[in-house]
Amino acid sequence: MTGAPLTVERHLEGVGLVHTRSVTFPEGLTLSCGATLAPLAVAYETYGELNAARDNAILICHALTGDAHAAGRHTPEDKAPGWWDPLIGPGRAFDTERYYVICSNILGGCAGSTGPASLHPATGRPYGRSFPVITVADMVKLQHRLLAELGVRRLVAVAGGSLGGLQALEWGRAYP
Repeated sequence: MTGAPLTVERHLEGVGLVHTRSVTFPEGLTLSCGATLAPLAVAYETYGELNAARDNAILICHALTGDAHAAGRHTPEDKAPGWWDPLIGPGRAFDTERYYVICSNILGGCAGSTGPASLHPATGRPYGRSFPVITVADMVKLQHRLLAELGVRRLVAVAGGSLGGLQALEWGRAYP
């Protein structure tokens, strides 16, 4: 065994209390279908610290029914932690003492990123069925922009299951 032993208490604590944040890109994003969504918001959570070289980041991509809340709790009273909580934190698979872990809500999602429930700037009403067709490539393009905004220079890994797995594959294709 290498490194300092992990205490049970610290391991059980995980990442603790977290806050979902959001960034808005006023210029928006041109989608694969040719439409431009502007302004464009993306909700995200981060765990751990980005190192000085800005190259210790891991991106976690959620499945269709997930959101940016991958680990921790929003309040001490929360009954359920984030959806990948057992994997993210000190001494866990995605060790936040070594890595800066990021999870964003996908483009088109319903948990803080621009999607069909967002207000269309031209009408002031929700996009609804007029929301443009989006692709996994569009989701990844927005994640790439978020990482640049956060100052991430290089990713150690991209991980996810289901739709998150498709995003991880697209990352390998678009940004090897």
